[in-house]
Amino acid sequence: MKSHAMSSRRARLMAGAALTAVALGGLGVYSANASSPAAPATTTVRTDASNKNLIQTTHLSIDAATRAAQAALDAAEKENQRVSVAVVDRNGNTVVTLRGDGAGPQSYESAEKKAFTAVSFNAPTSELVKRLANAPTLKDIPGTLFLGGGYPVTAKGAPIAGIGVAGAPSGDLDEKFAKAGADALGH
Repeated sequence: MKSHAMSSRRARLMAGAALTAVALGGLGVYSANASSPAAPATTTVRTDASNKNLIQTTHLSIDAATRAAQAALDAAEKENQRVSVAVVDRNGNTVVTLRGDGAGPQSYESAEKKAFTAVSFNAPTSELVKRLANAPTLKDIPGTLFLGGGYPVTAKGAPIAGIGVAGAPSGDLDEKFAKAGADALGH
């Protein structure tokens, strides 16, 4: 009985692994890193062109997100600013956060919200603040923060990530540092 259960479990695991390999091969899933250090490293999932129910997505790799966050933090530290940095993916999920030494407790959450806002609207948050004059209810969208300091990362014009910085004395400085993070990816 014990031997049968073990062999049955092994068979299920082997079958599951085989199905996963076939599914991934059929969908053409692959990972690609940038060939140039200035270009963003992304992970792309290709879809089966014959299946209209599937879409293609592009995301920053964890390495690229970490480089961007560190570049933003380094830019702030060069100007003696204590900030937090967040990088979110296209879906607004946090990929990396760095809280600089001495950054205020509010900066962590603010950085995430600025990054989310930048990727959601594919625009720097300083530009989005200007839109509030014509559409004041934008600020009511959950998870957003319409203050300077968020910057989108794009690939072929489409948003793939957002970088948010918070903690400097002005949104202009926060956004300058967020842009430095995007620039580190060749944005």
